[in-house]
Amino acid sequence: MAEPTGGRPLLQVEGVVKRFPIRRGVLRGAGAVHAVEGVDLAVGRGEVVSLVGESGSGKSTLGKCITGMIRPTAGRIHFDGVEVSGSSRGARGNFRRRVQPVFQDPRSSLDPRWAIERTIREPLDAFRIGNKAARAARVRELMDLVGLPAHLSQRKPSELSGGQQQRVAIAAALALEPDLLVADEPVSALDVSVQAQILNLLADLRQRLGLALLFIAHDLSVIEHISDRVAVMYLGRIVESGTVSEVFTDPRHPYTRALIDAIPRPDPTQRMSRTRLIGEIPSPVNPPSGCRFHPRCPVAIGVCSQDDPQQTTFSSQHRAACHVAAAQTASLSELPHERAWL
Repeated sequence: MAEPTGGRPLLQVEGVVKRFPIRRGVLRGAGAVHAVEGVDLAVGRGEVVSLVGESGSGKSTLGKCITGMIRPTAGRIHFDGVEVSGSSRGARGNFRRRVQPVFQDPRSSLDPRWAIERTIREPLDAFRIGNKAARAARVRELMDLVGLPAHLSQRKPSELSGGQQQRVAIAAALALEPDLLVADEPVSALDVSVQAQILNLLADLRQRLGLALLFIAHDLSVIEHISDRVAVMYLGRIVESGTVSEVFTDPRHPYTRALIDAIPRPDPTQRMSRTRLIGEIPSPVNPPSGCRFHPRCPVAIGVCSQDDPQQTTFSSQHRAACHVAAAQTASLSELPHERAWL
């Protein structure tokens, strides 16, 4: 994936691989789940990068590798120029303060026994930041920052709405003043109207605090107006990446085109032709040869089932791994104005 402009990335992921050996069930000892395969990714300071793909594409696994919740099988992850996996204990502690996760379902990430004041204060207690009065003041500040009324401080999660619960989770993630939030499907469990509120909150926090955000989602419509760049992931690999404008207006990979075509559009004047996906995402235990998308691709050619496509550069920020797109680019002067497969 192309790097952000403006100097060294805050987060740099290089060739990360994560495989889970199969130790149980009928397939025990038969191989491994190929969850993430050679992913490169970069996030700049204050930048919002979205990672998008269907369930089973490896997005959440990559997010857990980045936050240190699981260890990659191979590859390197650098944060602010320091390799995370090889850093000292003190450096890892600093990394945990500066990179915080926000999970999909706040009901499962919040302790049901704790009042929200304690949940938000817990990171401050764990890192022994400030005295009792300073921590209490910080909790009030964080609640105000995420739009939670002060009178809710002693409520339990079960007494809050889904949107309020996610605001609590975001406040707790912000307690240590991180530089990067890794938000894994943070709005998918919420009603549509509440989704918009949480997305607006994250956009506002990004502006006010200078936060960087890695936003993981399966729905492109969710990330269209919050992101600077987007990376599309399929079966463990990034198949296309670029600025939001480039990816949404000029998608080069048929999988990206299919995801964009799945976005509901209220404008009746828009063309109705759509790229439709066929079948289900293949098993990561035994991924297809060649391009992993070729069994479902409406424009696949012979080479797609044989050779793994390399990333083709279309602009300084826009890349895609597709044999068809690469061939069309190579013979662009011979093609009609609109690419044949669109």
